[in-house]
Formats: sequence, structure tokens, C-alpha cells
Amino acid sequence: MQDILPSHRPRALAIWLFVVAAMVVLMVSVGGITRLTESGLSITQWKPITGAIPPLTQADWQAEFDLYKATGEYRTVTGPAGMDLAAFKFIFFWEWFHRLLGRLIGLAFALPLAWLWVRKAIPQGYKPRLVALLALGGLQGVFGWFMVKSGLAGTMTDVSHFWLSIHLLTALFTLGGLIWTALDLLQLGQRKPKPARWTATASWVGAILFVQLLLGAWVAGLNAGLASDSWPLMQGRLVPEYDASEGFFHAVTHDPYLIHFLHRWWAWVAVAALVVMARRVKPLQRRASVAIHASFGTQILLGIATVLTGVALWIAVAHQVVGALLVASFAWGAHVLGRRGA
Repeated sequence: MQDILPSHRPRALAIWLFVVAAMVVLMVSVGGITRLTESGLSITQWKPITGAIPPLTQADWQAEFDLYKATGEYRTVTGPAGMDLAAFKFIFFWEWFHRLLGRLIGLAFALPLAWLWVRKAIPQGYKPRLVALLALGGLQGVFGWFMVKSGLAGTMTDVSHFWLSIHLLTALFTLGGLIWTALDLLQLGQRKPKPARWTATASWVGAILFVQLLLGAWVAGLNAGLASDSWPLMQGRLVPEYDASEGFFHAVTHDPYLIHFLHRWWAWVAVAALVVMARRVKPLQRRASVAIHASFGTQILLGIATVLTGVALWIAVAHQVVGALLVASFAWGAHVLGRRGA
């Protein structure tokens, strides 16, 4: 072990993964802006390489605008509202920037990984994990395109909230994987070679958190944040009216009022679970416990503020970013518990 560690420099690898994780959080924030400004359907083609270059001439801009004019969103929503080329350039920028960040994250992960692989500087047992994280990044791009494509079909004016949730949750799962692997590498650098184990506490708290994140993604995809601008009541009542004509399962996956209600109140189940987890983490790593408390506390306040302000852009974006930080702090806490198991 003493001969291997200096050449592998696990601490340097951990810092690299933390940097990529920070880029993923930035990606989530830009994705939130893209969604909230209705920019996601402004680029109607997927060009993984040449798409990194934005339109450079007036003719190029007009060609992109003409493609957008063929979408259901333009014909039904933005066109009748009087969108001109200048307004189109604004929404185009956010979708282009979102995709550009995805490419940069891919390069920031793939190029160092290739260099480390050639130099045989990856610690034993970490190659499969790093390759899996790279594959998740690639899938994220594919899922993003399927999401956009779902909003270009026929008379659709929005992307599918199911594809949006897959796209977002894949990003958050990747973020958690980056944090966990980086923490394992830090342990390795401290002469503690055994990686942390996934615990029962992490499983049930993670499942509850997953449901809340899924509901949040559906709220975003269905614009369900606009279903109420009051808290704690909706429509002057605790349980809002919702359309159950096609059955409860259809309502719970499609009705914006019911999904908003569930997201609003399942949050407290998630808070209770995270409190239990944080209390178990505290004797082992106080900073991780503080991070969990701070992130879910801030998230709750931002969620209420998002509702009361009618989904004000920057408050809603902050709500989504802190959601990503909550996932990171959960991964940290789960790793602390897993070290004890290891």
C-alpha cells in the first residue's frame, strides 16, 4: 500500500471528482433556468459535435428560428404571444448554454479519466466505478435529447414530465455517485483502503428522498408550481380539488394540483427521515450532520417562497440548486454511516 498510494495520488483524484460534481450542480441550476424560461424546445436538433457552435450569421439565426416556428409550442404559445427573433435568441441561449455545459462536463471527466488510465494512476477497484460514472454522463445527454424530442411531437407545447424527471434524477444520481467516490478516495489517501458500504438507513431515507425529488421533477414538468400561490392551503383548503375522472393513478402522475399537493406535504416525510439520518451521522461526523440539516431547512423555506412568489425565477432556481446540494449532503451522510460499516 505504501508503494501504491504516492503514485495514485487519491486525494488529487478526489478533488477532480469534487470539481466535476460542482459542475453538475451548475448544470442543474442552468437546467432550472432553461425550464423556467421555457427555453428547452428552442433547439430542435441534436448535434453532439457541431451543436457546440451557436448561429454566427443572421441567416443562421433565421434558419434556427424557422425550425422553432414549426413546433407546437411556437404555434400555440409563444407565436401568438408575439415572439420575435430577439426573444428567440434569449431562449436559444439558455438551451445552448445548458447543452454546452453538458459537453464541458463530459470533457472534464473523460479526458482526465483517459490520462489517468494510460498513466495507470487509478487505484485498484475504481476503474469500473469511474467508467460507470462516465456512462451515466453519456446517458444524461441521451435522456436530455429524448426529453426535448418528446416536446417536439405533434401539437405538444411542453416536454414530457416523465422524461424531464428521468433527465433530472439521472443528473442527481450521478452527483451522488461523484460525491461518494470522491469520499472513498479521500479515505484511501488517509490509508483507509476499505470503501464505505451502503447501509439500511441510507436505503430507506434515500427511497423517501427519491420520491420527493421525483414529485419535484413532475411539478417542474407540469408547471404545477403555479397550481397555488398560497401556503399551507391550496384553493382555500388543505386538499385541493383535482381531476380523478381517469382514476387515482392517472391523477397522481398527471394532475398538477394533486402532484403539487403531494410534493408539498411529502416534503415533511422527507424532513423527518433526514432528521433521523442526521442524528445518526452527528456522533461520527458533525459537519455532515450540519450539512444535511442546513440543506433541507433551506430547501423547505425556498419551496414555500417559490409558491408564495408565484414561481419567481431566481427563487425557483435556488430551490432546484439547493435540492442538488441536499442530494450531495445526503451522499455525504450516507458515506459517513457506511464508513462505520466498513
